[in-house]
Amino acid sequence: MFTLKVIKVFSAAHNLREYKGKCEKLHGHNWKVEVEVQGKKLGRSGMLIDFHDLKKKVEDALAKLDHGYLNESAPFDKINPTSENLAKYIFASLNRHLPSAVCRLSKITVWESDTACATYKE
Repeated sequence: MFTLKVIKVFSAAHNLREYKGKCEKLHGHNWKVEVEVQGKKLGRSGMLIDFHDLKKKVEDALAKLDHGYLNESAPFDKINPTSENLAKYIFASLNRHLPSAVCRLSKITVWESDTACATYKE
């Protein structure tokens, strides 16, 4: 099994609902998103998927979130924009655009700081 990982960052503001503490106030993060894909068979080029193509798909998935106020963007206008919910949302968004015959999305890790992250995998 081969595993590839790409890392992208985006900046966005949010505030947490149903939370008592500093994070209930409007604040921002430079979010780091780690995307891992897996597959068993390499293509004729010797690659599972071209890193350039994978990075582009991740950038497209994050474009809606970048430099925005998450609480005003669907689905975070209805659900809390936590790191956990962001990881699941990014997983679902990206999973729709990966060539499933070639590789599968294995997990998404969203870092809100250097010391705190959430991972989602199915």
